[in-house]
Amino acid sequence: MRRLALAVVAGVGATLAVTAAPASATGAPHIRNGETVPVYSYTNAVRESVWVQTPLDNDGDGKHDEIAVDIVRPRETAAKHVKVPVILEGSPYYSCCGRGNESELKTYDANGVIAKQPLFYDNYFVPRGYAFVAADLAGTNRSTGCMDVGGREEVLGAKAVIDWLNGRVTARYADGTPAVATGWTNGRTGMIGKSWDGSVANGVAATGVRGLETIVPISAISSWYDYERFNGVLRSPDYPEFLHSYVSGRPEEACADVLAELDQDSDDATGDYNAFWAARNFRPDARKVHASVFVAHGINDTNVTTSQFAQWWSRLDVPKKIWISQEGHVDPFDIRRGEWVGTLHRWFDRYLQGLHNGIDKEPAVSIETAPGTWANERSWPAPAARPVSVTLGTGVRTWTDDPGLDEATAVADPNTEVPGRVAILFGPLTSDIRISGTPSVTLRVKVDKPTTELTARLVDYGTGTRVDYQGGGDGIRTLTTESCWGASTPADDACYKDTAERVVTSDHAVLTRGWQDAAHHVSLRFTTPLLPDRWYSVTVPLQATDQRIAAGHVLGLILQASDNEYSSPQSTGATIQLDTRRSRLTLPMTGHLPKAGNPVVTTAPVPSTFAPRHFSPIVP
Repeated sequence: MRRLALAVVAGVGATLAVTAAPASATGAPHIRNGETVPVYSYTNAVRESVWVQTPLDNDGDGKHDEIAVDIVRPRETAAKHVKVPVILEGSPYYSCCGRGNESELKTYDANGVIAKQPLFYDNYFVPRGYAFVAADLAGTNRSTGCMDVGGREEVLGAKAVIDWLNGRVTARYADGTPAVATGWTNGRTGMIGKSWDGSVANGVAATGVRGLETIVPISAISSWYDYERFNGVLRSPDYPEFLHSYVSGRPEEACADVLAELDQDSDDATGDYNAFWAARNFRPDARKVHASVFVAHGINDTNVTTSQFAQWWSRLDVPKKIWISQEGHVDPFDIRRGEWVGTLHRWFDRYLQGLHNGIDKEPAVSIETAPGTWANERSWPAPAARPVSVTLGTGVRTWTDDPGLDEATAVADPNTEVPGRVAILFGPLTSDIRISGTPSVTLRVKVDKPTTELTARLVDYGTGTRVDYQGGGDGIRTLTTESCWGASTPADDACYKDTAERVVTSDHAVLTRGWQDAAHHVSLRFTTPLLPDRWYSVTVPLQATDQRIAAGHVLGLILQASDNEYSSPQSTGATIQLDTRRSRLTLPMTGHLPKAGNPVVTTAPVPSTFAPRHFSPIVP
């Protein structure tokens, strides 16, 4: 798929031109009528590769580690004495795995200079008076050092790029000559990226580095503990080591010590939150963030789960905006393409070009309320949502851990007794309700083992048309048509296959999930084994959600012990007694929730056989 020279910007209704527009009052030709316009040649843009020095040496070779940085920037701005801001993406994926729905990789010319940058950012923004900078995170692609998975090396390496753009650290070209950025950039930098790329943007913003003016974290991590652990429950053994090896571009022997530290310090044996994880938790430093923040996340993301954005968002005291879709782990470019590109353009114009275009005065929240239906709101969670707490019944319920119980069987046919699960139903609802925020359930339990995992699911029982986030593609499907979003060269086109939401009509849907290791009920920093003859109150926090449930539907709370689909628990085979009278479900919601009862619910049958599927490592 190649497009030469110029491409039509689909959904924007304009053809990119390379003739200069009239200069604005600022003297920058790319600013006209309060927005940036495409006046610079993408074909003739400066393309260069530099290596930025970091303050670290975690590969122990006696030299400062270096971050490889590939740059595309307008050539014409030098003659016009115009300095441009930078859009920066730091990623570990540029050579191993690719970016975007089409898994694009960086490519280089015969001299090792960048020829193709993944995604549309350079194609679209460079003609509009921006530079695009793609940095290989430490230990990946052409950078030195060793990947430490969310740690100091990763974050400070990416931060060093911003310091270089502002003249505070040094860099070199491949031939060793000094590389200086202050001649072409004003140092104003915005970071963007999905998943791991957006996570490093969060981490760098939490350092408070000067020059970082905005970040756009998409489906991003704010606490690596919460990504690799669910309140003491392991998602997968040896997860940091797996992620390191998955993206590493260094010889194995160069990073053996770092890999050993990841193994030891992450402490699979206990699942505790410790100093290793505290160093990878960006939330306590949200107070240091001065950059504006534009968050995008799928409310059904089961990879980077929704607590990642919800707990980050709630701590930020800066100009901020959020898009919340019904998809899973999907870039908004593949959900709502035209609106996303236009909004991103205005956001960067406001916070990197300093153009007062009013985007900061508009509703901060854009949320998908049903497939293809979006609403704008002033804040999130919904201001009208209030905590509603209800008991789970009037007696004692008992179940024994069944590691072979899959989610589909656990949530189906809730009026039937199913070994290994307890189903508690509320409804039918007499009016529509909305759950907006972070639910939790506090269980009063007696357990015959020193610990057990506890799993909770909220289920909407009722027929509806929903985004099929579990049906492949995380809720989207790739079409055969394509659209173009910027200018192109023979090596780097701006055209991408179109996508559409994957929609299904179903009689029930899991709204959110939560997990808790019972022995961590006092603190995540240590375990407190349970005594078999004692009642304990264990709170299971569920993932943040925002869902509307129609009148006539039934809300279900499904309780299990271990969950081999979304985690890798060590099943103890525990038998759990639940005192429903002293257990409570707490929902941030609008509307009325009936008491727990026994409404009749029927669902489509599930397959009669199930082979237990243990969680396999995934990449953020």
